[in-house]
Amino acid sequence: MKKPALLFDLDGTMLNTDAIHMAVFQDMMRPRGIEITEDYYMTHVHGRLNEDFFAEMMPEEPDPKGLSAAKEAEFRRRLPKPFPSMPGIDGLIQRAQDQGWPMAVVTNAMRLNAECMLDAVGHRDKFSTIVIGEECAKGKPDPEPYLTAMDALGVGPEVSIAFEDSPSGVRAAASSGAYTVGIRSSLSDDALRAAGADITIQDFNDPLLAETLRRFDRETTE
Repeated sequence: MKKPALLFDLDGTMLNTDAIHMAVFQDMMRPRGIEITEDYYMTHVHGRLNEDFFAEMMPEEPDPKGLSAAKEAEFRRRLPKPFPSMPGIDGLIQRAQDQGWPMAVVTNAMRLNAECMLDAVGHRDKFSTIVIGEECAKGKPDPEPYLTAMDALGVGPEVSIAFEDSPSGVRAAASSGAYTVGIRSSLSDDALRAAGADITIQDFNDPLLAETLRRFDRETTE
């Protein structure tokens, strides 16, 4: 009997720390002559690997990996603990544990950040499978991180539900074959659907999610 598998992006999905990330980028890039507005952040930074951003916007920079590490160290320093989780996520994780649904985190954040954020929302011990984009041959928007998570959990895309908030993450999840739920933490329904989301929800208390979970649970136990 197969059970639905829940695959969670982290930042912007399980918690929303975009404001902290954007502030760190602003402080780093302003001395380099690049002003990070909200529109710029959402267009060029949101959901991408840091190294890809630095390599594209600063091709003369000899050490994009070092810049990425410095940026994320500052993010971890600024992240308050505890930090509020996305509304409804705690109940969903508890339900998944109670019903034996496999779960994984699939993120482009570096591992130290992923563990820091999970600690901040009190869920580090709930996930034994954490797939890190930069540890894969290709990160999001490539589907490899999601396919890696499915392989680790022993599930196929037909029973997998992915939760994402960025265009690159939605494209990765949709390309993997997972049923893709867009979280409207920073983008509109239209933008998330244009990237490939099957449905979008405001947060994990959305009635549309409850309906989707009932359908998946029914289909996978028939």
